[in-house]
Amino acid sequence: MNGSPYILSENNSVTLVMLKVLAALIPGVIAHVWFFGPAILVSLLLCSIFAIGFETFILLMRGIPLKPFISDGSVLVTACLLALALPTLAPWWLYLTGVFFAVVVAKHLYGGLGQNLFNPAMVGYAALIVSFPVTMTQWAAPVGVALTTPNLWEAFDLVFAGAGAISPDAFTSATALDTWKTQVRLGKDAADILGQPIFGWAGGRGQEIVALMYLAGGLLLVSNRLTTWHIPFAFLAGIAATAAVLHLLDPAQHAGPLFHLLSGGAMLGAFFIATDPVTAAGTPRGKLIYASLAGFLTVIIRTFGGYPDGVAFAILLLNVAVPFIDAYTQPRVFGHKRGGKRGQA
Repeated sequence: MNGSPYILSENNSVTLVMLKVLAALIPGVIAHVWFFGPAILVSLLLCSIFAIGFETFILLMRGIPLKPFISDGSVLVTACLLALALPTLAPWWLYLTGVFFAVVVAKHLYGGLGQNLFNPAMVGYAALIVSFPVTMTQWAAPVGVALTTPNLWEAFDLVFAGAGAISPDAFTSATALDTWKTQVRLGKDAADILGQPIFGWAGGRGQEIVALMYLAGGLLLVSNRLTTWHIPFAFLAGIAATAAVLHLLDPAQHAGPLFHLLSGGAMLGAFFIATDPVTAAGTPRGKLIYASLAGFLTVIIRTFGGYPDGVAFAILLLNVAVPFIDAYTQPRVFGHKRGGKRGQA
């Protein structure tokens, strides 16, 4: 998952790298099932099926051999990241639409694997939250907060048949980030807001552990040299520093750094999305600039924007700036001054 032109291991084929990334997501998925029920497995399955279907169709339309591209695992990583960013128990067509934008629009309309300007999973997410904002706010409530937690078969029924006789209020709720923003704008005190059942010891109830499991999986990727420390560290540091400044200025209106780090998609974004080798900055200094700005924008969007979580939009905005960042952070060529002539170093 490291940016070109660095080749870290001759044994890291695209397929092997993608399999390791998928494996690193497993702890977070297990934690999600434990705290929010098994509906996430339905989301992962549907997004994977839709992604493989769209990938196959586009490759056939373009006259490209199927096996090398279907078997490399890249489309499955995109599908899983999108599924983990979307609310569970959403109608099936929401997943279908998101995958279409991720695989067909963001990936293949730009030329396919390695040619896309924007992170495909985040394009799918952004398209959905802009187009269907109400549906995208109906998240599965944590076990213990929800009146009922659908089992796997009930989750399938809800995704394909709708709520039916069961009110969505019985198993869905707003996220901790959305609840915080809404309650603050109503003028409620921070202590009263954080005392609500949706909040846990540091962030969203249950979401803290899910975030820590993504952190563990991400550190495994770093330790296996599938990505460097630069982007995850700078992204999380950007979030923490921005949240800390705002919290110091007005603690009644702004949540602290730990809340921002352990709520929403911060950890998933830091290790699995912002590190996308195609759309992220490639130079060491560029990675730090790219990721720290993305972390800064994440908190700004969460705090002052119209959407509860800013990870997707922050990363997409910085994807646009990557060519500029890389152009001005290239290391000096040996024997040259930066921008100068040979022999003047």
